[in-house]
Amino acid sequence: QVQLVESGGGLVQAGASLRLSCAASGRTGVPYRVAWFRQAPGKEREFVAGCNWVGGSTYYADSVQGRFTISKDNHKITVYLQMNSLKPEDTAVYYCAANRAVGRSTRADEYAYWGQGTQVTVSS
Repeated sequence: QVQLVESGGGLVQAGASLRLSCAASGRTGVPYRVAWFRQAPGKEREFVAGCNWVGGSTYYADSVQGRFTISKDNHKITVYLQMNSLKPEDTAVYYCAANRAVGRSTRADEYAYWGQGTQVTVSS
């Protein structure tokens, strides 16, 4: 089992930056892939960014490429999402997700562990 707790959301103006954190605990000593998803009101949950815990290769949705950066801290067992140049369309609840697997996946149903979510609101 892995527990994930997100933090760092908030209300910002367009063009601002935010950094989300996802602290992991539990059985973390195995290969995992981790990702950030988001869900806006009335919309399906969508992939934002992902990386493999071992190796650290990263991949992004086209909508955030060049603006968002996913990173991890091996000692703190924490995953971050640095979000720059935020736009109103980035407004959503952001979720951290993990799965005991390697390789890339942008599908929510391929992640077994989820955090509770953190709200990000970007005003115009």
